[in-house]
Amino acid sequence: MKLTFFRLLAKINKAILPSYKHKDLTKLSKKEKAIIGWRIWVTKNSLGN
Repeated sequence: MKLTFFRLLAKINKAILPSYKHKDLTKLSKKEKAIIGWRIWVTKNSLGN
């Protein structure tokens, strides 16, 4: 159940949230860093163990 929820959330994040893969991570604002942190947390949980 938890894994299914995070996989769905990861798909929603991919469709809605912006990608910062071509930006310098040291020059991001706090909001952009929070978005990246959220995406990493959701991706980590959607992969399982």
